[in-house]
Amino acid sequence: MKMWLVPGLLLLLRAEGAEALAEPELCYVLDAVLFTYGIILTVLYCRLKLQVRKASKAVPSAAYSQKEEGIYTGLSTQNQETYETLRTKPN
Repeated sequence: MKMWLVPGLLLLLRAEGAEALAEPELCYVLDAVLFTYGIILTVLYCRLKLQVRKASKAVPSAAYSQKEEGIYTGLSTQNQETYETLRTKPN
C-alpha cells in the first residue's frame, strides 16, 4: 500500500487546476442565476401561503349560501334512512 502512496502524491502535485477554477466568471453567473431562482421561488411560495390563509379566513357571503341552498333543494335525508332492512320471506 505504501508503494502507491508516493507516486500517487507526486501525481496529485503535478495535476493542473480544475477547469471550473480557471473561469470564475462562469461560476459567478451560475451563482447569480441560482440565487435569483431561489428568491423567485420563495416569493411565489409566500404569496401562495397568504392566498390560502386569506381564503380560509373569508366568511361565506349571503349569495354563496343561497347558491348552496339552490343546488341542494329537495335533497333531504331527515326522513330517509340510508340503509333499508331486507325482509326475507320465510319458506
